[in-house]
Amino acid sequence: MKKINFYLVIVLVTAISAITACNKDIEGRTDNIPALSPANIDLNAGTWKPVLLTSPSEFAVAAPGATTSPDYIAQINEIKSWQANLTSEEKELVKYWSAGAVLRWNEILRELVAKHNLPPYQNDDGTYPIPSASNPLAYPQFPFANPPYAARAYAYVSAAQYDALIAAWYYKTLYNRAAPYKVDSTLNVLIPKSDLPSYPSEDAVLAGVAAEMMKLLFPGDQEFIQQKAEEEKRARIIAGANVRSDIEAGEALGKAVAQKFVARARGDRAGAAVGNATVWKQLADDCTAKGEIAWQSLETPKRPPMLPLFGKVKPFLFDSLTVIALRPGPPPSTSGADMKAEVEEVYYQTSHPSREKMRIIDFWADGAGTYTPPGHWMSIAAEDFIRKNFSEVRWARNMALLAMTEMDAAIVCWDTKFTYFNPRPCQMNPNIKTLTGVPNFPSYISGHSTFSGAAARILGYIIPERAAAYEAMAEEAAMSRFYAGIHYNKSDCGVGLVVGRNVGNYAIQRAKSDGAE
Repeated sequence: MKKINFYLVIVLVTAISAITACNKDIEGRTDNIPALSPANIDLNAGTWKPVLLTSPSEFAVAAPGATTSPDYIAQINEIKSWQANLTSEEKELVKYWSAGAVLRWNEILRELVAKHNLPPYQNDDGTYPIPSASNPLAYPQFPFANPPYAARAYAYVSAAQYDALIAAWYYKTLYNRAAPYKVDSTLNVLIPKSDLPSYPSEDAVLAGVAAEMMKLLFPGDQEFIQQKAEEEKRARIIAGANVRSDIEAGEALGKAVAQKFVARARGDRAGAAVGNATVWKQLADDCTAKGEIAWQSLETPKRPPMLPLFGKVKPFLFDSLTVIALRPGPPPSTSGADMKAEVEEVYYQTSHPSREKMRIIDFWADGAGTYTPPGHWMSIAAEDFIRKNFSEVRWARNMALLAMTEMDAAIVCWDTKFTYFNPRPCQMNPNIKTLTGVPNFPSYISGHSTFSGAAARILGYIIPERAAAYEAMAEEAAMSRFYAGIHYNKSDCGVGLVVGRNVGNYAIQRAKSDGAE
């Protein structure tokens, strides 16, 4: 009988608890928000600048049938037949999706990230298995949704949603077909009425594009993802918001746009980011050749570094040469006085914890079983966007700006980490007892700090009155890693914030030129 590894049991129980708490948090905090009813429907959004589409009309959408045709009248009657026998579950479905589909799909995506944010356990021989996209349900399940993978997932889904909605708005204004409740005033309308044309359905566009992207990124969860898409489409019909042809045209458009992003994802070099044993050894050897102490895994047995070639993934906001240009200079030498001072500073912090510091460490931990630091910032943004009552297309635009910023921040951060291969504080001084888990990748620069600096910069631009609050959050997130003893303060956290802000500036440049302002 195989011996039970009690460390594994503890890890799994902790991860399951974290996932349960995370999912409850995702579903619970926005359950009772009102239905989306924006003051500005952004009718000109069909002219905004897309991310990948060559133009909003790149994928054709056929003209809709007349609202006086027998076919359209039959579709109106379909709505009435649904509404004649609505169940309480169907009413809840309408309420759930009417809060905003960009919001809901972002929550669903965060839920999937949390579910899959679990590192594989080692084989009997001490090696570690690598998840395979071609066999996603085999152990270890694909993906391991670690922070870089999660950042990339948020970016692809959000950017694809944004492009799909730009195209949808283009065709809405082109064809200008009124919503069903404006055609037939006897319909019972379960969502706020709007002057936005209904063809193609924006919800169906989002269902189509989000489902296709998420199936690529989380191939073992296709049934769950498709179920959510079907629920969203059904909710729009029974709410009286769209007829069947609105839905069909929207879903087809969303799927078409998704394929353009799928093609990009398949060629963005992320599939090779895990590297191999030769690459892992070369990184350490290169660092040692410079006379520095090379980072090493502090796990037992030693785990291969997390996605060491993620810095070579194709970014959204700039090109790969800019990634190198954004890379900061080297950290203090591992044999120098500056490094010694930084190590001593970390040792002092971990030797003098306080309740407030522990609160900060816990709040920003975002470890295994959570939706990661980029997802934490998506959650912060979502709560603030709810208060701003944006239109769906503006929601998509703002989420895309944030998500692309976080992905590109991950790329620059990981490029820096594996260029310098700098050891963690507790490697330099084994007497340092960290107050949270030690991530399995080099120290310089701090990922939390880079993600947070980037997020705070673009969110502060989107909601200027919250800019100071976002910057304070970013500073706190960065300090949480210093307090926990897993990062140096000045070099890892301070430089990480600067690098993140520099990445965020590229998102601001895009925002200023995308036509949405």
